[in-house]
Amino acid sequence: MFLDTRNRVITQKTISVGSLQANVVHPREVFKEAVSRSSAALIVLHNHPSGDPAPSQEDRAITARLKEAGGLMGIPLLDHIIIGAGKFISLKEQGIL
Repeated sequence: MFLDTRNRVITQKTISVGSLQANVVHPREVFKEAVSRSSAALIVLHNHPSGDPAPSQEDRAITARLKEAGGLMGIPLLDHIIIGAGKFISLKEQGIL
């Protein structure tokens, strides 16, 4: 989700669609879209088809990379939310972000 300066949603866009077991997303693709939308901040969301929203090591790694890239570009990552089987986990609430 791409946000304006008041953290209101400008738009939401699917950046990558993965397989049952993996998804490859690169910060370049996320921030390319953020810059083109003149976003002030963003929130990343994805689902876990397994139904378990617990963050994987890959989720933690991409969150760290997105946070670092956002810091460099002045477009902060406010949260990374993982959805699974009617539940969700906020990496910000978990202290991971």
